[in-house]
Order: sequence, then structure tokens, then C-alpha cells
Amino acid sequence: MAKAMTSPLLRQQHKHLSMLARTVFAQPLRQHIRPRSIPASRALHSTASLSLANASSTHPFSFLPANSLEPKATRTKGLTEIRGPYYAPVTNTYLDELLKDWGEYVDGVKFAGGAFSLMPEDRLRTLIDTAHKHGCYVSTGGFIERVLSASGGDKAVVSNFDVLEISSGFLSIPTDDWASLIEFTAAHGLKPKPEVGIQWGAGGDASIEELESAGTRDPKWLIDRAKTFLDAGAYMIMIESEGITENVKSWRTDVISAVTSAFPADKIMFEAADPEVFAYHIQNQGARANLFIDHSQAVQLACLRRGIWGTGSTFARVVTFEGTGEHFRKGGRAVHNEPSEKY
Repeated sequence: MAKAMTSPLLRQQHKHLSMLARTVFAQPLRQHIRPRSIPASRALHSTASLSLANASSTHPFSFLPANSLEPKATRTKGLTEIRGPYYAPVTNTYLDELLKDWGEYVDGVKFAGGAFSLMPEDRLRTLIDTAHKHGCYVSTGGFIERVLSASGGDKAVVSNFDVLEISSGFLSIPTDDWASLIEFTAAHGLKPKPEVGIQWGAGGDASIEELESAGTRDPKWLIDRAKTFLDAGAYMIMIESEGITENVKSWRTDVISAVTSAFPADKIMFEAADPEVFAYHIQNQGARANLFIDHSQAVQLACLRRGIWGTGSTFARVVTFEGTGEHFRKGGRAVHNEPSEKY
């Protein structure tokens, strides 16, 4: 009987203690987890502001410093192109959800291996519309190689999306004809993106032994043709990874260095569908390297570009500088005695 009488009293006392605990500790806890502005002294030592189209106002933990990237709408460096359906299906629902969460860091979707030609047309159109809805361009990948080999180069059967990737990894085509195809593509309002490399017979599923027996080209061949194609109207050059970082016993870092020395950063994109490869490019070219990766790696690359995460060799070592601004776009010369706001 006594136990029954005291139980409500004990429960009431416990309730009062719980309320007291919440009152005492809740306010200090909220003060600890509330996003706070970064003091100026800290901002001087980090790229604290985020220039991704006012994204800082919508991102959680935006009070933490992170590398800046150009806004997606005007971005010419730091482009990320992801592989669409090929090694794995990419459905419209998946692509839409992926780009809802990470579209800020994805600039283009590439349909690899001509896989899109096997899809129902209405489903293909839906995928393309979804990419466009999220501000991403759509690339045919290397399907033009199939079209050319089956048609003998007949202009009437050359079709397109937004970006037409043109490769000679499997085809032997004269450089002048290749340049003419680029001019033809550009004249139809598309963006020709030739794919060049040092490996003949390149393909993602080729073995090291097969590629070694096929032999490689001199890096100068790659650079000379890339310059010709840019003159012909190519908006960018895709650098094949086969023979350089893919399906090789040791990486040809000398080829990467030759390419990055020969061309502006906004005119080249490297295939880097392996975390170790795109980490290497970020380490050596910086956070604004243009890279082609698999759709499954979009988050990992975004974290690396923004400098918020990485491996032991990249964690807290990938940085950008807010003050570079426009003066490097004026012939590569710094503008002296001008206020930073002007940049």
C-alpha cells in the first residue's frame, strides 16, 4: 500500500528533475551546435566563403570553411562529367535523385559505349530532359565512332545530343577529316569534344597486355592534334586515360604534365574514373581540374574539390585562393595596384 502511494510522487520528482536538466543543459547545447559566423582572423587563413551561387545559405554546416568553386552556370574550370548508363544502369529516378542532391557539383552526363541506342526512345528522352532540368549538358560519348564505321562517314546519319565526343581510339581517320568533322559538328550548334590519347585500340575493358601489344603514340602526336582540333572549333579536349593511368603497369605522368603545360585548364578534361586517378589530378592541377568520372564517385570528388575530406595524402591539403579573380584571365598577367573588388 505504501509503495503504491509513493510511486506517483517519485514519478513527479523524476519529471521535475528531467525538466530541470533540460532547462540547465539545453541552452548551452544549442549555443554549441548553432552555426556561427567565422571570425575575421580565421577567415584570413582559409577560403571560408563559398561562391557556389549563394549555396552557403542552404548548406548545413556552411559556417565551416571550404574551398570555393565557380558557380555552375558560369563554370569553365572544375567541371565534373559523370558516366551515365553503361557499366551499371542509370535510371531516370536515380539520375533525378542524384542531381537533386549533388547536381551543384555535376556539369555533364555522358552516355558511354552507345548504350543509349538500346533504350526505348521515350525513356532516353526522359533521361536527357532530367539532365537538362538540373543544368547538365548531355554527351554522346564515343558513339560517333560507331556511326562513322557503319556509314562510311555519311553526313546524313550523324546525330547528336549537346556534346559530341569524337575519338580515334578505335578508328584510323586522317587528321584533316577529323578536323572537318569537328567543324561540321560546331556548325550545327553542337559542342565537339575530341577525345585524344596516346593509346591505339583503347577501351575500358582492354587488358594491359592487349594495349601493350597495340603500342602507344608519342605525346607530341596528342598535343599537335589537340591544337588542330581547338583551331577547328572544338570547345574542349578529352584526354583518354588508357595508356596513361588506366590499364598500364605504371602511370605515364610525363604525358599528363605535357598536356597540362600545353593547354589552358578550361580547354582540357581528363578521364579519371578511378578515385586514385582523380585524386592525383586534383593534387597536381588543383581543385578546379576538369574531370570525367563514374556517377558513383560524384560525392567523393565533390568532397575532395571542396577540401572537406580526403585520404591521408589529400586531407586538408587541397585548397583554393579567393583573390585570384579576373587578372589571370587577362593574358596571364597580374593587374597591379588595383583593388581586389575589381577582380
